[in-house]
Amino acid sequence: MNPKRTPSSAAEEIKLLHEIAHIIGSTLDYKEMLNEIISLVSRMTKADACFLYVYNPTRKELVLSASKTPHANMLGRIRLKLGEGITGWVAQHHRLVAISQEAHHDPRFKFFHDLPEDNYEAFLSIPVTIKGDVVGVINVQHRKPHEYSPRLVELLTTVASQVGGAIEKSRLFEETKRRAEALQTLAAVSYTITQDKYLEDILQLIVSMTAQMLESKICSVMLLDEDRRELKIVATQALSHEYLNKPPIRLGTSVTGQAIIKKAPVVVKDVRMDPSYQYRELAKKEGLVSMLSVPMMFKDKAIGVINTYTADEHAFNQEEINFLQAVANQSAAAIEHTRLLSEKLAAQEALEARKAIERAKGILMKDKSLTEEQAFREIQKQSMDKRKTMKEIAEAILLAKELQRR
Repeated sequence: MNPKRTPSSAAEEIKLLHEIAHIIGSTLDYKEMLNEIISLVSRMTKADACFLYVYNPTRKELVLSASKTPHANMLGRIRLKLGEGITGWVAQHHRLVAISQEAHHDPRFKFFHDLPEDNYEAFLSIPVTIKGDVVGVINVQHRKPHEYSPRLVELLTTVASQVGGAIEKSRLFEETKRRAEALQTLAAVSYTITQDKYLEDILQLIVSMTAQMLESKICSVMLLDEDRRELKIVATQALSHEYLNKPPIRLGTSVTGQAIIKKAPVVVKDVRMDPSYQYRELAKKEGLVSMLSVPMMFKDKAIGVINTYTADEHAFNQEEINFLQAVANQSAAAIEHTRLLSEKLAAQEALEARKAIERAKGILMKDKSLTEEQAFREIQKQSMDKRKTMKEIAEAILLAKELQRR
């Protein structure tokens, strides 16, 4: 049974819950909201340390997202797997832990060298859940032995449920925002492809927009040389001279080549540790960790790949993979369109050259009494001697004949 609440304590609790509701319903951004909540919990519990970890379902880890100062520089840097430390245990089992003394002796306790005050006596860790799923953990810690009353635990559990709703709401908002940004980026890619620009400029704009959307460390386009069976970088937003001049990659011996061979996305958790990744030392030097490589498909044909790298270990979700695949396919369509146009122009140029040479041959045959073969060799010889194309020589002959007629 919980101890009987006095009118004053009940009023304080109601006031606290109203404050929490006010913070959650305010116009504060996500990070400010979490910091305000932790600040309020810290004041209420008179804690020496107070932390809020938010669960990232994509990476399946808890990320330190708000804390009582002076831990602001640790935000986003401290990450825990489910089951790791007391915090990870609480998240994994959806059960709170309350230790009144010698918390650091608990076998589940995890010590962080970056947090010198981590040698606490008392530790209260409460799961933040929504609809039965964990979305975070709130930790309250005291340097000296401290009893956490059932009433306080009950109150913090109520606060945690409110925080859970706010975190889930913010997560849904961020997902909606990311989807909208992805659609905007795809629209921008489509617009870029239709512009009257050189292919190199188009690809450069595409990798820049993609890197920004996916928050990539490096994003690059590599095109396939079918004769050599190699992939070569043709566009990237990377500034590193060493990365820009990375040698071509053989299809059969590379991770990226598998995206071409399998015609399917390839994900590498950590390129620095994967023995099949050829440039591990370069990856370490450039700060590259996780990689997503998708084939650039055009009518069931892979013509290249788009690679994106992150600076931290990252589990690419299906939404990110689908987005990059859509960009890759649009890029492939632009490249093939440009190639077809180039081939068409080349064929048209060849036809015009052949017509001019035929007419020039006719003039030489008539004016110099040459055979068709002799006339052709005459044009060919002038082309070689004057280092001009046969078309240019033929056009000069036609122009000279036109001037004679005038």
